[in-house]
Amino acid sequence: MVQYNDDLKQEIRNANDIVDVISQYVILKRSGRNFMGLCPFHKEKSPSFSVSPDRQYYHCFGCGKGGDVYNFIMEIERLSFRESLEFLAERGHIQLPEVNDEEFSKKQYMIDRMNKINLETAMFYHERLYMPLAKIAQDYVKTRKLDNHTLQAFKIGYSGEYNELYTFLKGKGFQDHEILATGLVNQNDRGEFIDRFRKRLMFPIISVSGKPVAFGGRRLEDNDKIAKYINSNENLVYSKKKHLFALNLAKQSEEKRIILVEGYMDAISLYQRGIDNVVASLGTALTEEQGRLLRKYSQQVIFSYDSDGAGQNAIKRGIEVLEKQNCDARVLQMEGAKDPDEFIIKYGSGRFKLLVDNAISLVEFKIKMLKDGYNLDNAKDKIAFLKKITDVLSSVENKIEREIYIDKIAEQYGISKQAIYAEVNKALYKGKAETMLVKPTAKIENSKVGEVDSVIRKRENMVLYLLINYPKETKEMIQSNISADDLKIEENKLIFEKIMALEEKDSEKITQQIANLEDEKIQEHISEIMVTDYEITSVEKCVQDVILIYNKERLQNRKLQIVKELENPNLEKGQMKELEMELSDIIVKMAKIK
Repeated sequence: MVQYNDDLKQEIRNANDIVDVISQYVILKRSGRNFMGLCPFHKEKSPSFSVSPDRQYYHCFGCGKGGDVYNFIMEIERLSFRESLEFLAERGHIQLPEVNDEEFSKKQYMIDRMNKINLETAMFYHERLYMPLAKIAQDYVKTRKLDNHTLQAFKIGYSGEYNELYTFLKGKGFQDHEILATGLVNQNDRGEFIDRFRKRLMFPIISVSGKPVAFGGRRLEDNDKIAKYINSNENLVYSKKKHLFALNLAKQSEEKRIILVEGYMDAISLYQRGIDNVVASLGTALTEEQGRLLRKYSQQVIFSYDSDGAGQNAIKRGIEVLEKQNCDARVLQMEGAKDPDEFIIKYGSGRFKLLVDNAISLVEFKIKMLKDGYNLDNAKDKIAFLKKITDVLSSVENKIEREIYIDKIAEQYGISKQAIYAEVNKALYKGKAETMLVKPTAKIENSKVGEVDSVIRKRENMVLYLLINYPKETKEMIQSNISADDLKIEENKLIFEKIMALEEKDSEKITQQIANLEDEKIQEHISEIMVTDYEITSVEKCVQDVILIYNKERLQNRKLQIVKELENPNLEKGQMKELEMELSDIIVKMAKIK
C-alpha cells in the first residue's frame, strides 16, 4: 500500500483552498473572519456551518462534524483518504508519482532522509555563527545591525571551509548518496567530498510548514570572482517555484497583507525593523504556485521590488500571475533608495509603512510604466499614450473603479476626461451607441429592481448588507450621510427606512424585524443581499468609501444643475454671482475627494 508523505499531503492541501473547495458544495458568506453556510451533512434552517480561511478548517456547530479539506471531501464525496487525496491532487493540478509501491516507498524514504539532513544542516550552520571562527560573518551581521532575535527567527548561519558539513553529516550516520542528493555537498573527479557552501552567510529556505528545504549563501569575502549569492539546486524536496522565503514567519503576522520583496536581505532587514509581513520570491519570476500561496495567506499583496529596470519588469510579470489568482495586488513606489533594505535603513520603518499604505493599484502601475515611453508634451505621443491606456482601463470590469481611475489619470497626466471616456467606450462597445458607457454623473430615476445599473444596485445592496450585519459599526455613520432619497431602487428605500426606524443596533434583532416584511419580492431581494459576497475586508473603510461616492454624486449632480442654470440668459447678475461662487466651492470639494 502506497504511503504518501507529509510534504506531499501539505502540497496538495496548499493547492486546494478550503473556502474554494467547500464553495463548490455550500453557499458561504463571510461572517467576521470566517465564512458561514448551511451544513451539507444535516438539515438546518439557520447556518451553523463555519469555514475558517485562516486556519483552513471547517466545523459545524449543529452536528459537530469538522476537519480539514481532506475530511470534507471524504465526507461529501464518500471517498477514502487515498481517493480524496487523488481527487484533490487532480483539482490542484499536482501530478502524483506513477510508480509501484516498492519504488514509491524507496522515494519516500529518501525524501525523509533528505529532510533530516536539511534540518541538521540548518542547526549546524546556525550554531557555527556564534563560534569564534565565524568572526567574518559576525562582523557582517553587525554592519547590517541584525539582532539575535532576527538571527534566531531566520536561523541565519555560517558555513565553514572545505568539507566541515560533510564530516558533520557523516558523523550523524547519513550515507554518501543521501548527502549528495541534497546538493549540500559535491564530489570532485578525485572522489573528494567538498561542501557546496563555504565561508558564506547562510539563509535556510524554510517551507510554510516550518521545514528547512534548501539554502542560500551570501559571499563574505571581498572577491568579485566569486558569486555574491549561490543557492541550493532543485531536488526531491525542493522546487523553488513552490516556496517563498520567510512565508513561515509572515503567515503569523497580524497584518492581512503581505509585502513581496526580491532578496533575502530585503526580507530580513524589514523584519528586523518591525515589518513582519514580508516574504521574498527567491530571485525568480513569480510563479502560479507562489501566487496561490500568497492568495491563501493574505488578502492583499504589495510588490516592493528593486527600483531598477529588472525589478520593475519582474513586477509586470508578477502582476499577470496574481491577476489570474484574482488577488488584490498593489505596487509600492519608492524613491531615494535602490531597494527596500536600503530605504528602511536610511529613512526608518515609519516612512516605509507610509509607502506601503500608499501603494498604487496594478492599473495605476501599468499606466505609469506605459507613460515612461512617451513625451506627453508632444501631441502625437499624447494620442498614442491615450490609446495605450485605453486597453488597460477597458479591462477594468467594475464601473465605479474604472471611473475613479479615469478621474485620477485625467488629472495626473493632463488628459481630457471626456477623451478618455470616448476611447474606453470604443474599446468596450465597439461603437455601439445603445450600450455606451454610463457616466457616473448621469441622473438615474428611482426604479424597480433589475432596471438600475448593476454597479448602483450592488452598491445599494451593500449599504443594506452593512446595516443588517454590522449595525453597531455602521448605522450612525450611514444615517448621518445617506438618506432613503439617495437610493434608486424602491425595495431598497423601503428596507432602508425600516432599518432606520428601528431603535436596536443588534444584527440578529434587525434580521428578525426585516424577516417580518411579508412582501415576497422584498424577501427575495433581502435573500439576494444576504448571500452576495461583497468582498468586504474592512467594514469601516467600506462605509467611508460608499459615503464618499454618494457625496461625490450629489456634488456632481448639483454641479450639472448649476451649469444648466447659468445658461439662462435672463439670470440676474446677483444670482449669477451666487451660482458661480457655489460652483467654485463644489469644484474645490470634489477635488478633495479621493
